[in-house]
Amino acid sequence: MNVEEYRHFCLGLKGSNEATPFGEGTLVLKVLNKMFALFDIELFTSINLKCDPEKAIELREKYEFVIPGYHMNKKHWNSITNPVNVPEALLKQLTIDSYDLVLAKMSKTEKTALDIF
Repeated sequence: MNVEEYRHFCLGLKGSNEATPFGEGTLVLKVLNKMFALFDIELFTSINLKCDPEKAIELREKYEFVIPGYHMNKKHWNSITNPVNVPEALLKQLTIDSYDLVLAKMSKTEKTALDIF
């Protein structure tokens, strides 16, 4: 999956939007202003994704391309290195898991705004 395909996939998740708060080269994907993914849009050498702390450790042990989140809270974030070589289905699932974690922490009002209920 290349950078444009990945960006398009993320923007297809309900209520997602993009921003560049860290500069033009770093794309941040959010749902209701809460970040679920970020990556360098030009190099696309890694993607940071939110992750349940226990699952984060399991993923790091299972896959060599999953490492503690670069420049992020390493307990709650993983970095997926060289994403163009990661199986597409796995990359999509890890992204959906990140998105779902963010949704799970939203209030009922926020979820209603997304029409989740």
